[in-house]
Amino acid sequence: MSTAPAHHRVSILPRDWWWGFVPFTALSVVHVAARAVEADWLAAPTKLTLMPLLAVAALWGMRKLRFGAPAALILAALFFSWIGDGAATFLPQLPELPVMLGSFGIAHLCYIRLFWKYAALGRFPRWALVFPVWWVLMLVLLWPALGSLAIAVALYGLVLGGTAATAARCNPVIAAGGVLFLASDTILAFRIFMPESMPDITSALVMLTYCAGQGLIIAGYLRGSVPGKPVSRG
Repeated sequence: MSTAPAHHRVSILPRDWWWGFVPFTALSVVHVAARAVEADWLAAPTKLTLMPLLAVAALWGMRKLRFGAPAALILAALFFSWIGDGAATFLPQLPELPVMLGSFGIAHLCYIRLFWKYAALGRFPRWALVFPVWWVLMLVLLWPALGSLAIAVALYGLVLGGTAATAARCNPVIAAGGVLFLASDTILAFRIFMPESMPDITSALVMLTYCAGQGLIIAGYLRGSVPGKPVSRG
């Protein structure tokens, strides 16, 4: 594995690259607040703006970088996340939960490829062993409530845990984003399959951790980018 010198791991992106995140951050705050006060009339439409705005932030940050496979993977991950967010709106003729699982599953596979090939800085840290433990515990707790979706949820859990685990090989910002994304889907799983155990405020918590996780993943990748080549290759 070849690794770029340490001084090249600092982004040479323009200093104003983070301005692209302002609209995404603002709408994330509005959306999470709407969830917290159960203002569905505002939460529903703002949810569908989140991933497009994050894609705008990614494109703004990458505007002086060579467009290649990493950029394509980022945009694909955000696109399929957007489809997952709006499954009931975009594909109302199909069952919502399977469409969500499939769409987010593809998004996670894109992130896994991005992290493994283009953003990894080293080996898996020992603390990443928590992710297979998480997967087993989640299945033990949720299995009786999963019904016909048990296999689909188990497979989705593998790619979700895979995103968090491969993010752990990257810089701390990406790693934090992976953990928050996993936390978001963990809370959501309990809301869907064991709703009696989850207070209403956890709806806002799902979206808070989701927005923060996705935002940190993109910001972390941009912050560690070097034009024309990945930070490291594994």
